[in-house]
Amino acid sequence: MLLEVKNLTVEFPGRRGTLRALDDVSFHIAPGEILGVVGESGAGKSLTGASIIGLLEPPGRVAGGQILLEGQRIDNLSQDAMRHIRGRKIGAIFQDPLTSLNPLYSIGRQLVETIQTHLPVSRQEARQRAINLLKDTGIPAAEQRIDHYPHQFSGGMRQRVVIALALAAEPKLIVADEPTTALDVSIQAQIIGLLKRVCEERGAAVMLITHDMGVIAETCDRVAVMYAGRVAEIGPVHEVINYPAHPYSEGLMAAIPDITEDRERLNQIDGAMPRLNAIPAGCAFNPRCPKVFERCRTERPDLMAARATQAACWLHAEAQRVEVAR
Repeated sequence: MLLEVKNLTVEFPGRRGTLRALDDVSFHIAPGEILGVVGESGAGKSLTGASIIGLLEPPGRVAGGQILLEGQRIDNLSQDAMRHIRGRKIGAIFQDPLTSLNPLYSIGRQLVETIQTHLPVSRQEARQRAINLLKDTGIPAAEQRIDHYPHQFSGGMRQRVVIALALAAEPKLIVADEPTTALDVSIQAQIIGLLKRVCEERGAAVMLITHDMGVIAETCDRVAVMYAGRVAEIGPVHEVINYPAHPYSEGLMAAIPDITEDRERLNQIDGAMPRLNAIPAGCAFNPRCPKVFERCRTERPDLMAARATQAACWLHAEAQRVEVAR
């Protein structure tokens, strides 16, 4: 397994106590696989990605669990050791490409410096490699554009440059946090195609963080649905989209507009994600859940087998009990 996240807990100490932002999160990603991570704002998607690439904002800290890359634990490494892994083994793509690019340096300089930091190549070899990367990511006239500055590229082209930077040292894992959100639909499709090609041709694994179920359906092999800092459901993307086993997943899927249906109002999940200092007892989704029963209000469920996926929902414990009784 390329990446294993085991019982990850992230906390933010404060004057009024400690807030738990991620609570016992576990999943894995195999080489060549794309895992989608989806959920509402505040679910913990980006925080999970930041924990993996070692970019947690202080005072946030990993308070429990482990993150293993190729069997090596990386959550307890020093900043210097993590910086080497972040470029060489883990590539990162962020929502706003301008936060990843230095406006004072040309695209070529940034690519060449990244390549030479992580790979034993000459400056000339690094420059040729940078040009090839720009070509691979679909930037026309790469030989000329390599000397341009970030402001001379459109939003879609800047995002391609960021992907080229993420691929510069041929990492095994790419953490892509909302990489298509600010782009128009046609550019989105091109970026999605590019990520899929990277997986197929290089055998890299991708953790794709997004709130767009259309992108998940088009791109991913498996999907993890997050809610209030926990994984609510995880499984093959086709199963989670078509046969969701957790009421929250069900609500997310029902909220996707369907052009074949004629209805005046979109479906919605009543209520809002709980604040970190007010997460309810039992299942965190219970105040919003249409299928809630007494056990949901007192006991917090772990992931359990639920048809073809795993879901943190007591409905499936009850179903399993009925099956055993039969």
